[in-house]
Amino acid sequence: MNSPAGASALSQDELKAQVGRAALAYVGRGDIIGVGTGSTVNKFIEALGGIRKDIRGAVSSSVASTERLQALGIPVFDSNDVEELAVYIDGADEIDGRGYMIKGGGAALTREKIVAAQSRRFVCIADVSKRVNTLGAFPLPVEVIPMAARRVIRQFARLGGTATVREKNGAPLVTDNGQHIVDVTGLRITDPLGFESEVNQWPGVVTVGVFAHQRASVCLLGTPSGVQTLRFD
Repeated sequence: MNSPAGASALSQDELKAQVGRAALAYVGRGDIIGVGTGSTVNKFIEALGGIRKDIRGAVSSSVASTERLQALGIPVFDSNDVEELAVYIDGADEIDGRGYMIKGGGAALTREKIVAAQSRRFVCIADVSKRVNTLGAFPLPVEVIPMAARRVIRQFARLGGTATVREKNGAPLVTDNGQHIVDVTGLRITDPLGFESEVNQWPGVVTVGVFAHQRASVCLLGTPSGVQTLRFD
């Protein structure tokens, strides 16, 4: 899927739209699919509207995505009413060469991880700027129970990270789950599986935004020359 010779470089928004359309190839007729959250996923949802009659519906990872899906006439199911999803399609803030990701820039990481775990395949859609060799340059989101935020911040400091509570309109951001987000900089995550397992055990952590145990099976990467398919399974 290459751009015509002499074509101007695609904007980041156009790259997102390109991978959003490409993800339709992983949606089967009659499927209930998992749908993530974020600006790239919004492009996928727009494309999904064109084939809405071919699918049974979706399980969504956020209120925002649910509203977009329903506005297009796509039924949204509660995750507890669906045993297994054929595919989960979502973006990433970073993805490495093994399919491990950092997610949670949109504050929906816990629900995203739940829906990813419910799906047979995770298809990541991202523009080329999200591809990294080592995770950690993007601030790592961690959803926490509010009373644990300061202690979690101190624990990250012992690992060499600088953590702050994410704010919105001058107050701590509240997730769809009623919790807070701590964003951590200064980390270099060379063992994503081990790191995810360790941080998820800290008291007060709801989930950490490292997706290693629920890594991507495939990544559709938007590049100036077209969509590049990276396979990890």
